[in-house]
Amino acid sequence: MSAAEQTDVLVIGSGFGGAIAAYHLAAGGAKVEVLERGPWLEGKDFDQDYLLGSSYTKVFDFVAGDGMSLLGGNCVGGGSVVYFAALPRAPRFVFERHGGIGRRMWPAMIDRDALDPWYDRVAEAIPARTQDWNDVSYPGGLWAAACAHAGHTANPVPVGIDTATCTNCNWMMAGCRFDAKRSLLFNYLPAAIAHGTRIRPLHEVQYLSRTDDGGYRVHYNVIDDEDYRVTVGGGVIDAKLVIVAAGAGATPVILQRSEPHLGSMPHAVGRYFSGNGERLNTAVFDEDRVRDVLGLTGPGGRPYGAFQVGKGPTVACWDYLDGSRPEYSRFSLEQLYFPPGLGTILAQAPGADAPTFFGVEKKKMLDQWRNWLIIFQMTEDDNEGVFGPPPPTGNAVRISQQMLGRGPLRYNPTPNTLRGWAEADAACKDILERDGLAKVAPWTNDLVGAYTVHPLASCRIGDDPATSALDDRHELRGHPGIFVTDGSAVPGALTVNPAMTIAALAERAMPGIVEAARRRGIEVSYGAPAPDGSTAGRRGVRDLLPGLVRG
Repeated sequence: MSAAEQTDVLVIGSGFGGAIAAYHLAAGGAKVEVLERGPWLEGKDFDQDYLLGSSYTKVFDFVAGDGMSLLGGNCVGGGSVVYFAALPRAPRFVFERHGGIGRRMWPAMIDRDALDPWYDRVAEAIPARTQDWNDVSYPGGLWAAACAHAGHTANPVPVGIDTATCTNCNWMMAGCRFDAKRSLLFNYLPAAIAHGTRIRPLHEVQYLSRTDDGGYRVHYNVIDDEDYRVTVGGGVIDAKLVIVAAGAGATPVILQRSEPHLGSMPHAVGRYFSGNGERLNTAVFDEDRVRDVLGLTGPGGRPYGAFQVGKGPTVACWDYLDGSRPEYSRFSLEQLYFPPGLGTILAQAPGADAPTFFGVEKKKMLDQWRNWLIIFQMTEDDNEGVFGPPPPTGNAVRISQQMLGRGPLRYNPTPNTLRGWAEADAACKDILERDGLAKVAPWTNDLVGAYTVHPLASCRIGDDPATSALDDRHELRGHPGIFVTDGSAVPGALTVNPAMTIAALAERAMPGIVEAARRRGIEVSYGAPAPDGSTAGRRGVRDLLPGLVRG
C-alpha cells in the first residue's frame, strides 16, 4: 500500500449529506476529497432498459437483510440520481414523535420552525417547486379523482424537476436521460468541484483508524467498474475531519468495522434503524368503472390504461397527516410508478388466499398491467432495525456483479409498526375499492421481508446518549472530528419522502462542522450561498453567521 495522501476533509459518499458538506467546506477554503463507491454517470449514460450491466443495475444498491430489504443509490450523486425527486417537508408533528423509546426522539433544539430556514436554503439550490395540475400525470390524476370520490383531498407533490424539460418517459428512477431531474449533479456537486473538491468514483471506504496527530486515516478499496465484487486497488487518505455520508445502510457498517481501530462506538450505531414505515399497495382498475364512476375518458375508449405513462409521484393524499391522530395512525398515501422487475414479483393478486408470485391469478393480474396504480404508503414505525456484525468488505456480501447483496440488517416489525401498516392499507383499500373502481392488495413481505427506498436513523442525532449515536451537531459521540450527515442521522420515520429533510439537516449541521474544522486546524469559513445550477458556487461567499465567515 502506498503512503497515505493528505487532505483537510474526507467525505464518504456523494448523496445529499455528502454533497452539501463537500460544497460548504470547499467553498469555505478547505481541501476536500469525496470517496464514492459507485460510478460517475450523467444524462447521456442513463439507459432506458433493465439489462444487466446497463446503468439501471450500476446505479442501484439492493441489499436483502433479515426481515427488511433496502434499495438505495450507488453512484456519484447518490440517491438524488435514482429517486423520484419528491421534496415535501416533514409535518410538524414528526419532530415531537416518541416512537419506541417513549420520549421525544428529536433533539430539543430541532422542530419544524427551527428547520424551516434550512429547508428554504435547500429549495434555493435544487430548486424545489410545487407542481400544478397541468403537470400531473394521468395516473396522478386518476388517484386524485379516486380520492375526491371517496371524500378525501389530494395534492400535487413538490418536486425538484424542470417540468419544461421532462418528457414524461417515466424512467426517472433509473436516472434522468434528459436532465430534467435536478439531482445533485446540477447544483451542490458541480459547485463543490468549482471550489476544488475532488470526487473519486468506485472508491469504497472500508474503515477508519486514528493518526498520530489526532486526525483520521480512511481506508478504501477501488472496485471494478463492471463487477463490483472485484477489487482492483486500494489506499488510505489522512484527514483532519471526516464526514460519513454513505447512506443509512452503509454508514453504520463502516463505523462498526472501524471500532477495533477507533475504540468503542456509541451504543446506537447500527441500531434504531427505520424504513420510513414504507409499504406499497397495487390497485388493478376496472376500465368501465373508471369511466362510469369517475367520468374519465381517454383515447380509443380506454379511460386509464396508463400505468407506464408520466413520471414518478405527482399526487399525494395527506389527509392522514394530522397531528391530533394517535402516533402510528399518521401516514401519507402517494401515487407512485415503480418500474417492472422485482415490483412485478412482489405485487400480489387482489383477493388471493396466499402470496401469488405465479399462477392463474397472478397471470390474470399481469395481463392487466396497464391498469395498475401503485400507492406508496409512508407510515410511523418503531425504529426496530438492528445491524449485526459487518461483512468482510463493503456494506453487504455481493450476490451478483452489480446491484444485489446480502446485508447484516435484522428487522422484526413491532405491533405498533404492523398497526400503522394495517391502517394505511385499510385507508388505501377504502379509497380505491369504492363503487368497484379497483381491487387492491399490499405487496408481500414473504420474499424479501419489508422493504424501503428511504432507509433512515441507523446513526441518529438526539439528546440522549443511550439512544442516539450523534449529538445535535451531528458529531459522533466519543469521536471528535467525525460527523454523519446522511439519512442515518434522521431520528425516525418522517411519513413523507425524506430527501428534503435529510438535505435541510445537512445544511443546518454545516456551521457547527465548520467551527469544529477550525478547531482542528483547518483554515475554513462558513457563508457560501446556496448554489443554483452549476455556477453559483463560483460567486464567492457572503455573511451568514457571525464568527464563521472569512475575515
